[in-house]
Amino acid sequence: MKKETRIVLNVVAILVLVAAVQILPAKPFHSTAAPEQEATQTQSVSGKIATVGKTSFTLTLEATPSSRQGQQLQEAMPKSMTFQIDKNTTIDGKMKVGANADVTYREDSGKYIAINVRVS
Repeated sequence: MKKETRIVLNVVAILVLVAAVQILPAKPFHSTAAPEQEATQTQSVSGKIATVGKTSFTLTLEATPSSRQGQQLQEAMPKSMTFQIDKNTTIDGKMKVGANADVTYREDSGKYIAINVRVS
């Protein structure tokens, strides 16, 4: 009787382990990138600097050739954008009103966070 009980308990334990393995997610447990980095995408715009503050600046956008092709695209594109500057923002050149700038940015909670600013 003890031998039969052990066999039944072993079979039940194996079935529980198999069921547990089936429930586990198929994704790897460790990701090489942070979840925020996977979700955010960077974009770029060019234009003239309209205002400069300590933690932000406003860029008046240039019309791009693709936006000139369709009236709807041109109307959908904003005329200016305000970017937040944080500790990770790199700025190449001196930011001053009227200077041309190329900005690489990401959107976070409806705000535009400048990643790289190249002033020419």
